[in-house]
Amino acid sequence: MTPDRLEKIQRTLNLRQPDLTVLTDEVQKDRNLSAIVRSADAFAIPKVHCVWEGGIYHVARNQAAGAGTWVDVITHSSITAAIGDLKDQGFRVCAAHFTERAVDYRTYDFTQPTAILLGAEREGVSEEAAALCDEHLIIPMLGMTQSFNVSVAGALILSEAARQRQQAGMFAQRRIDDDEYQRLLFEWCQPQITAFCQERGLPYPALGEDGELADPQGFSALVNGQR
Repeated sequence: MTPDRLEKIQRTLNLRQPDLTVLTDEVQKDRNLSAIVRSADAFAIPKVHCVWEGGIYHVARNQAAGAGTWVDVITHSSITAAIGDLKDQGFRVCAAHFTERAVDYRTYDFTQPTAILLGAEREGVSEEAAALCDEHLIIPMLGMTQSFNVSVAGALILSEAARQRQQAGMFAQRRIDDDEYQRLLFEWCQPQITAFCQERGLPYPALGEDGELADPQGFSALVNGQR
């Protein structure tokens, strides 16, 4: 772990916005899901929620460019359950969806806890999901086409959300709690040991200030005792 790498990891964690997320509803193409995850990472979002057919999330490596390592992807069994869970956590759910009550996405206050709902490639947001959402947002189109690709729409909305939050000073101090920070710091600094611990149900060992194990000999002894 080089000092520059550790500094970048810490800086990224300090910018994460835990009360901003994306929810996808049956977005089927791997490349679109992966591009959405990549945009989430770029705009400081720690988690993406997916309603995915079969409950298995797939990443297109060339699109995600490793972003799946830095963003937790949470799957849900249904859009109703997903929206309910997010609302229970205090999120307002806003669908990228053209309806009579939709407003320009730039007029929405993204400094509120917000989940941005993106619908399937062809069908868009379902009527069921739209009815459950707090707001509907549109991206004004100035050309002949009617809409953006779902991943592009997501990136545009997230860019506006990040702009508003930057302006409001929401990137000025760390916003994820200490436990989450320490968990992610370990997982990002030590991915191989993370996988080892998760496979065997072991607690993560302590990290030193340099991002390396504080007591590598003690961890080795623990591992040997498991064999």
